[in-house]
Parts: sequence; C-alpha cells; structure tokens
Amino acid sequence: MDSTPGLRERKKAETRQAVHEAALRLTVEHGLDNVTVEAIADAAGISRRTFSNYFDGKEDALLYGDEQRLGTLVRRVREQPATDSAWQALRGALERLHDETGGDGGSDRELHLRTRLAMRHPSLLARQLAGRVRLESELSRAVSARARPDGVGPEVVTAAFLTALRIAMQWWCAEQESRTLRELMGRALDQMARPFA
Repeated sequence: MDSTPGLRERKKAETRQAVHEAALRLTVEHGLDNVTVEAIADAAGISRRTFSNYFDGKEDALLYGDEQRLGTLVRRVREQPATDSAWQALRGALERLHDETGGDGGSDRELHLRTRLAMRHPSLLARQLAGRVRLESELSRAVSARARPDGVGPEVVTAAFLTALRIAMQWWCAEQESRTLRELMGRALDQMARPFA
C-alpha cells in the first residue's frame, strides 16, 4: 500500500514525458502552427481531457523538458556543499546536471530543438522567458545564504550566471553544435566568473 502513491507519481511523470516527446516530435515534423493539442494527445496515446490534466496547452507540453531541467538545477544548487560560494554552488550544480543527463547526448539534442523552436515562435519564447524568471527567483533564494563578493546580492550573481548560460545557448545554436554545449557554457561562465568566483 505504501508503494501506491509512488507508483501513481511515476505514472504521471511518464505520461507527462510521453506527451512532451510527442509534442516535440510533431512540432519538428509539422511546425508549431500545424500541430494541435488533439494530435499531440493522439500521438501520446491519451485523451484530450487527459492532456488538459497535465498541460494548459501545446506550448507548455513542448517546454516541459525545460521546466524539468531547470527544476533539477535548483535542487542541485541546494545540495552543493555549504562552504561553496554562490557562484561555486551554481557551477557545481550545473556540472552535476550535465553528468546526470549524459552530458552532450540526447538531452542536449532535445534542448537544442526546444531552443531553436522558441527562437522562431514568440508564443514559445514568451513562456520560456516566464519560466526563466521563476528560475531566477528560485536560484536567488537557493544561493542567498552563501558567500558572495562584497556588496553583490544573490539576484545579481544569479542573473550573471543565467546570462552566461543564455549566451552559451546562442553560441551553440549559431554554431550548429560544432562545439559541445558543456564546452560553450564553461567558456561563457569562465568569462562571467571573474567578479563572482
């Protein structure tokens, strides 16, 4: 009986992931404007009503992978050693996230697809940016008690970190993945780090 809630939550997570993958695949194949919620639900093997239990619309289903990745980043920041500075905790969490997701494998390819889609579709970009604002606030809270350079607030450290990641994503998309995302993130973070390390 104790395993029922855990099993139920796993099943919900699997359904969300299946809907996300169907949404991404159909959008890549047909374009965002040509994909309906009904088509995504059919591809995921669920009803339209079930889709609505998980996501408000196709944009939310498409960006679910971002939400998961960013939520994991916040948790990993909180798990970093208490002696790490704010910047060290953010970088350490990012390194751990890369290791957990297989570094530059399939999860990065999916991230690349989502990023390029968001760059082409204002409705996706607006939702992605709203998610980043929430992330920035959560990360700032997660590093607020950690050591920072004199007078630099947690919001500034977090904003600098996220700006470096955004710049790395832009480089990565512009280069058509000629270098790894991990390599480009490291380069951007190294350049940004000087005042925060």
